Amino acid sequence: MATKQAPTRQAITLKGSTAIVTDFFKFAVNTILYQRGVYPADDFHLVKKYGQVVMLTQDLALENYLDKILQQVQKWLLTGGVTQLVLAIIAKDSRTTLERWVFDVLLQNQPTPAETATPASAKPESQIQAEIRDILKQIVSTVTFLPTMDEPTVFNILAYTSESADVPADEWVDTDPLAIEASKSQQVKLRSFSTDVHRVEAMVAYRYEG
Repeated sequence: MATKQAPTRQAITLKGSTAIVTDFFKFAVNTILYQRGVYPADDFHLVKKYGQVVMLTQDLALENYLDKILQQVQKWLLTGGVTQLVLAIIAKDSRTTLERWVFDVLLQNQPTPAETATPASAKPESQIQAEIRDILKQIVSTVTFLPTMDEPTVFNILAYTSESADVPADEWVDTDPLAIEASKSQQVKLRSFSTDVHRVEAMVAYRYEG
């Protein structure tokens, strides 16, 4: 007797995973800039994403700036050229780094030819979205322990790339890592999320004078 095989869930492709990770960075950066008061609250509006309400900038200059960065990040993700992204919040006048939000980008183990013959079950997209939702909620909750920033701040985005990565010289330049001195730095590891292709691990380091 013949039976029809049930459809199997398709693994997320490199392109699909890249879109998910790029989208996450967009909303993570917006959430941080809003929660940490880098831009006025009036510059943001509510949107529905990942089954929850998140903040998204409506400042056109900021939106264009972030879009340009994310377009390049997307290209690097497709070629495995980016290993870490950092959002650094800096005191506007003193140029002192107050916080570093670090996102490590790891490629999941690629299957061997023998393993591809019997592919592992793909990770459900609903599970990926739940993991992303948990990270964004955790970013929001950090205001309960991060020091209050009473001075005007600005931000910078740093990308750590592999030696083989194609880096547009007219748009990206080598820069100071904007590190916080070890003796004045506290670190908190945040949650992570993964697709079938990428894994993103997050942490925040902040200046603590004690």
